Amino acid sequence: MSSYSNESQTLTMESLDIPPSLAYSASLVGSLTYCLIITCNLTVLLAIALDRHLHKPMYVLLINLPINDMMGATAIFPQLIHSILSQNSSISYLACYLQALLVHLYCGGSLVILTVMAFDRYLAICRPLRYHALMTGANLRLIIAAVWLADLLMVGTLFLMLTRFRLCRRRLADLYCNNPSLMKLSCGNTAANNIYGLVITVLMQGVAALVVLFTYGHILLTCMLNRQADARSKALRTCGTHLVVFVVFELATLFSVLSHRLTVSPYLRSFTLAQLNTFTPGAAPRPRGTLDGFGRAMTGVPNTSTQN
Repeated sequence: MSSYSNESQTLTMESLDIPPSLAYSASLVGSLTYCLIITCNLTVLLAIALDRHLHKPMYVLLINLPINDMMGATAIFPQLIHSILSQNSSISYLACYLQALLVHLYCGGSLVILTVMAFDRYLAICRPLRYHALMTGANLRLIIAAVWLADLLMVGTLFLMLTRFRLCRRRLADLYCNNPSLMKLSCGNTAANNIYGLVITVLMQGVAALVVLFTYGHILLTCMLNRQADARSKALRTCGTHLVVFVVFELATLFSVLSHRLTVSPYLRSFTLAQLNTFTPGAAPRPRGTLDGFGRAMTGVPNTSTQN
């Protein structure tokens, strides 16, 4: 039976079991968190868009991160808030499929974008004389297109493979929709889907980890050999937050993958994703220039920095 027979199905997710008396308070907290994520990311987007002094490779790459963060938050929070308010954990198959697709695009996109940003910092700090020759406008457009295309192709293929199956069950073992949970509802042999999912997970996380280890190893060595304290401090400050976010994201993603193959509470899996959606947008690399740029754009004060 084709996937089209699943379109009219209604699925039931795990419930948060929030008492009706606390539903409005919980939904308010969720709404404020979602609004804060959107506001912070829009601020970064506006800062880069409005200040022409921030139209540099580092910031052009950075602009992809808040776009991705807003996609991830929008995939989770509105549906979660609605289920809390309505005290109803039901969701249509199509809405569940879309949510799962966006969640996986968000996770894959975060890894790829953070990896590309690490390589950009490596070129800027370790290969400064070649940086501007390599990071031209044409190359930047090519890199950004490749980032989103790679994410879309890998994740899109995973979800196209999922459409082959008919649903045999209706209850998701999670608080949000994702590929492993949907596969558990499917009839038939899902071995090919499992293998492909593991391959792209290992590929994305493995390549990302290797690139970050290589780039930050060279950056650390360059900073230690640099006798200028200001330059060393500036480089470490720029890269430090990025490295923390990357490590946290790698560990959380690895936990999420393993948790579906082990006996792990769905609440713990959902808590991990919620932390990613909240922590990553709040702590992700936001170079000081973006906030300064937003202030300059609002006040008309000229820029005097020369940061790459």
